[in-house]
Amino acid sequence: MKKVLVLATVFSLFGCAELQQVASQYPNIGTTLGNPDIAAGLKEALNNGITKEVTKLTATDGFFKNQAVKILLPTELQKVDKTLRNIGLSSLADEGLKVLNRAAEDAVKEATPIFVSAVKNMTFTDAKNILLGSDNAATTYLQSSTSTALYSKFSPVVKNSLGKVGADKVWENIITKYNAVPLTNDVNPDLTDYVTDKAMEGVFKMIAVEEKDIRTNLAARTSDLLKRVFAMQDNK
Repeated sequence: MKKVLVLATVFSLFGCAELQQVASQYPNIGTTLGNPDIAAGLKEALNNGITKEVTKLTATDGFFKNQAVKILLPTELQKVDKTLRNIGLSSLADEGLKVLNRAAEDAVKEATPIFVSAVKNMTFTDAKNILLGSDNAATTYLQSSTSTALYSKFSPVVKNSLGKVGADKVWENIITKYNAVPLTNDVNPDLTDYVTDKAMEGVFKMIAVEEKDIRTNLAARTSDLLKRVFAMQDNK
């Protein structure tokens, strides 16, 4: 699917001369489908991957009740969680975990366009290799080539979301209570950094699910165009 993402954006960014260059460079692509069909098919797959899978994460409990991407507490905060439960503050500990996931759900909603625009820097060679690559070729490409840039843009969104869903206040209360417990070492975790990393990890994981599905499951190719485009990779 990712390969599709890539080609879709790439073809949409360049004119006829560039398209003809690609057709001559990759004759199997050119003779199997017209360039407009390839571009349209890739855009459709992009929508399936980003819109269908990523938007699932933006719903209430999109992270929290999805065991594949649920954000758990980092090691530093696991001792905080245990201490709170030992002193009768289990409900506060439960709320602390939930609001981290709520922040991720909110952040992904606002940051989805970042992931869509990230594919614009792919080259023609990248696109061709992804189209004919492994089941997670597109996801791997995006993860390796965009993670740094995505983090810098995603982090402020996560920080804002932590405040928006009240996670910052919940955790300020949690940390204050924990640090007041005798014989404990004070903690001051960077929740923005942690949630940013985990939210991005969850997004890529769900995109990989859709990419593998459309590559391996014929029923996931919900249009004639997708069937024709991905038939190319079936015969690679």
